[in-house]
Amino acid sequence: MNNLNKINEEDVAIRPAQKKTRYRWVVALMIFLVYTVAAADRANLGMALPFIREEFTMSNTEAGALTSLFLLAYAIAQIPSGFIYSKFGVRSTFSVAMVATSVVTGLIGTAGSLFTLKAFRFLLGLAEGPLPLGMTSTINNWFPPKEKGTATGLFLSAAKFGPVLVPPLCAWIVMDFGWRYIFYFFAIPGIVLSVIWYILVKNRPSESKFVSEAELNYIEHGEDQTTSEEQVQSPKKEYKLVWLDKLIRATKANPLETKKEIFRSWDIWGAALGYFFMVGVVNVLLAWIPTYLTTVKKFDIMDMGIVAAAPWTGAIVGNMVGGWLSDKIINKRRKPNMMFTAFVSIFMMYSLINAPNNPYILAALMFVLGIFLNIGYSTYMVYPMGLTNKKSYPIACSVVNFSGQLGGAAAPLIAGIMLDHFSWNAVWIYLAVSCLLCLIVLFTIKEPVEDPLV
Repeated sequence: MNNLNKINEEDVAIRPAQKKTRYRWVVALMIFLVYTVAAADRANLGMALPFIREEFTMSNTEAGALTSLFLLAYAIAQIPSGFIYSKFGVRSTFSVAMVATSVVTGLIGTAGSLFTLKAFRFLLGLAEGPLPLGMTSTINNWFPPKEKGTATGLFLSAAKFGPVLVPPLCAWIVMDFGWRYIFYFFAIPGIVLSVIWYILVKNRPSESKFVSEAELNYIEHGEDQTTSEEQVQSPKKEYKLVWLDKLIRATKANPLETKKEIFRSWDIWGAALGYFFMVGVVNVLLAWIPTYLTTVKKFDIMDMGIVAAAPWTGAIVGNMVGGWLSDKIINKRRKPNMMFTAFVSIFMMYSLINAPNNPYILAALMFVLGIFLNIGYSTYMVYPMGLTNKKSYPIACSVVNFSGQLGGAAAPLIAGIMLDHFSWNAVWIYLAVSCLLCLIVLFTIKEPVEDPLV
């Protein structure tokens, strides 16, 4: 009897059997909170940059390079992280990475030279690099297929909610304490949340004592094991968008199970290239919008904080709406959202050439831009789930995110070079062309679905 009581909870969790729990949404809440903090840790440099440049003299190109160093290291960390997660699981690796992210964030505030500042930003990229893959792997393990888009939308909403919090918080911290305290204050929450994550979020739902048998079956099979009379009387709604499946080249795909299959798949690399362009667009806005508002629009620090937060407020809406549309309306199709975002963003970027000087009108424009830019942004991380199994997914996702973060590293630097030689109009045109190239690439990849209509 004593031996029976010593069953390792990591292997078999003792769980309630009758009532279907919803613990996966507690996990989703943890994902949102943790990544809000991580996103704030990376976004705070944009708010601090105008004040850092008063202390450390640098050109626009050097300022862009400072942003790009983080993203270059972030990209470098992606594929190794995929192999580590695939071998060791998420729980411990993710918690260590989050603690490291918080510690290095605090160290940035101690930088005494531009070289030290660059070194710490590079280290921050290496530390934070494993986090998004840990999040998406957790979603892949903890949610049934019909909820993965929604859960990923929630996760990437956190990536935009962090930048919503950053402008007003940083404006207050800078005015009362100075720019260095931005990094000291932002270092604390991540350490606390990493401990809570380690306690509450297991590698798989089968390891958690808070997950009932009914919820576990739902996660693994996508439906309850018992069919109620109501379910019998209400059959599944038929999906009829044949024209859409033709446009997106929907097909039933065999899972990519080996590393060789993943690295030879154009669908993976095509999604990765599309993500390269879109992450580049997002990171130019993240890195340069505060500087644009203070130097071009001549906004004071409070107006700048309001407008700088607007696109990320819209992004929260866009990510959640995009995930819901993908899961509930178009039956787990991911490409339509990606293509819609690329198409609409071409015109939104071009419209910023004549952006108004009124902070409230500009904030409204930025809010709408944030919605459209993020309808399809979350689906890039979900797309490989339809091409892989749960074991091979971290490697496939790491390829997509590696390419995306390379784009995110290159674009702010390119924008800085353009600003030193041209003007902001050239930057907006460059971003519009990036969206066009993304759309062209997306036409070349297939949509993996279980029930293609073509």
